[in-house]
Amino acid sequence: MTQPSWLPPLVLFNDYGGNWEVYLEAIYSIFKTDFIDSKPNFKGIRFSLKRHPLFQDKEATFWHVTSEGSQETERIPDFRRCERIRWLRPIIENAEDPAIKLWENDRKGEKRICLWLEAEEYLVILAKREEYVLLWTAYLVTQAHRKRKLQKEYEAYKMANAAD
Repeated sequence: MTQPSWLPPLVLFNDYGGNWEVYLEAIYSIFKTDFIDSKPNFKGIRFSLKRHPLFQDKEATFWHVTSEGSQETERIPDFRRCERIRWLRPIIENAEDPAIKLWENDRKGEKRICLWLEAEEYLVILAKREEYVLLWTAYLVTQAHRKRKLQKEYEAYKMANAAD
């Protein structure tokens, strides 16, 4: 499967001289442009972010799409997530593209919307609220067992909603 034409290039750490502070500001600038200065269009539903807790004057969602770890204050950068910062908005805005598998699921009692660009092993998660959706997180899915689990969820969702 070929990469969709709407998918922008990666933002590589090496392109910033291997300087973390410069790179961090560059990827944050992209995030700010795509999600704070303007909002993506997701099926006409209002779009928002989880802003708090702020860390280093950057929104919680920013850290969730660029780092990993269960403790907010102890998350560590994930360069593969950082590189894909430009992918978030186009994936959200191209959710209807056949290259993206879209389904809903429940996680810890909350509704989530999964946008899986399977060919690139990249998953974007939105949290569904009453009146809007939140960008929740995004990450690479490279483990075979995880891919199988996502595929099963997707197929079950499609089957359950086939009658609609």
